[in-house]
Amino acid sequence: MGGFFGTVSVRPCVTDLFYGTDYNSHLGTRRGGMATYDEETGRFARSIHNLQSTYFRTKFEPDLDKFSGNAGIGIISDTDAQPIMINSHLGRFAIVTVAKILNLDDLEKELLDGNQHFAELSSGNTNQTELVAMLINQKKTFKEGIENVYEKVKGSCSMLILTTDGIIAARDRYGRTPIIIGKKEGAMAATSETTAFPNLDFEVVRDLGPGEIVRLHPEGMEVLKEPGEEMQVCSFLWVYYGFPTSTYEGRNVEDARFRFGFEMGKNDSTEVDCACGIPDSGVGMALGYACGKGVPYKRAISKYTPTWPRSFTPPRQDMRELVAKMKLIPNGAMLEGNRVLLCDDSIVRGTQLRDNTRVLYDYGAKEVHIRIACPPLIYSCPFVNFTASKSDLELITRRIINDLEGDPNKNLEKYAETDSPEYKRMVEILRENFGLTSLKFNTLENLIDAIGLPKCKVCTHCFDGTGCGHK
Repeated sequence: MGGFFGTVSVRPCVTDLFYGTDYNSHLGTRRGGMATYDEETGRFARSIHNLQSTYFRTKFEPDLDKFSGNAGIGIISDTDAQPIMINSHLGRFAIVTVAKILNLDDLEKELLDGNQHFAELSSGNTNQTELVAMLINQKKTFKEGIENVYEKVKGSCSMLILTTDGIIAARDRYGRTPIIIGKKEGAMAATSETTAFPNLDFEVVRDLGPGEIVRLHPEGMEVLKEPGEEMQVCSFLWVYYGFPTSTYEGRNVEDARFRFGFEMGKNDSTEVDCACGIPDSGVGMALGYACGKGVPYKRAISKYTPTWPRSFTPPRQDMRELVAKMKLIPNGAMLEGNRVLLCDDSIVRGTQLRDNTRVLYDYGAKEVHIRIACPPLIYSCPFVNFTASKSDLELITRRIINDLEGDPNKNLEKYAETDSPEYKRMVEILRENFGLTSLKFNTLENLIDAIGLPKCKVCTHCFDGTGCGHK
């Protein structure tokens, strides 16, 4: 996925920009970048670093002296190197995007056939942020150019543009990824995560609406394009991606996760001795489950944070699996002889859950029960860079469906229907494969109720293949 932060102020902005961008680190693992504009000198400054083996702060602290000015944008990204710097008929600007462009090859061909050229390459391929900038430059104004992006891009694209006259923030046409506006005396900001605001003294103004375009100045915000009516915000923000203190569309992440667990605990007849959350995203759910069920919450598994931050994700799958195991440490004193129930955000490939289950039994757990915050993932995500599900057959559910049906694409709607015979069979196979005493998933209805938005405003494609706005 990815997250960004931008601010424009009457004062030098570098400190706010640095920490504001850092507060988006849980949303991306590959690259980080910052750019500033100094009105006094008329200069842009930019720095980009690889983050696959270290923290954003570690890479960028030595660079801070090179930045100056009262306006800047920064990004933590799972995709291309950015910000991209552009000089065009629209003027000089820097741009960052949180995007997944499904028709990148078609748009690349269209631009090359129109005698355009690409200066940036990402792992030998076209940098999609540069492609977005080129689509913007096809029009006479930034507003018209961004509308051109909305019209031509299939997938999703939110962006921040640092110009010589403030910052332009534009949310994806269907609002799949969030942008929240904040303010404090003499400054405005835009970010993917409200978590970036409190310690920098920003107050939330509001979320941008789907397809809305605004320009930020130190004294306020100018709306360039009104928001659209149709929204498909990604439900996985509340299930996994979002930081617990963040709020999107007025719905807090930790509150939603607590509600996931509370409803499951209240209605679960399974007898257990304690509830535990798989760090980090399963903790809020487990607290809710313990409250709803009336059992103690215990930290039977803790994450070793000093050297294994959540954002550290190696590029190779075998190394990711090793890291997933090494950073979670079981507590035998909480496990010995107990019927332990663990809450987790989702099951994608299943490797980490299988390892965790085996370790829990090794440390003396009498029974191991698992509750999952969302329904089974049946479809890979075509709309945002949910990196864990790049293709359908990476999903353990699709491999089971392939074994049962001889075709990974057969009868998917039946396997997505809670309590259908096919659904029950798939869940039972998962339970057996993981060696669990019991396994239950949240229902789609409970997920939507806990988030608190109308289903037609929330993308649920990875669960049911629809989401009421499948574009």
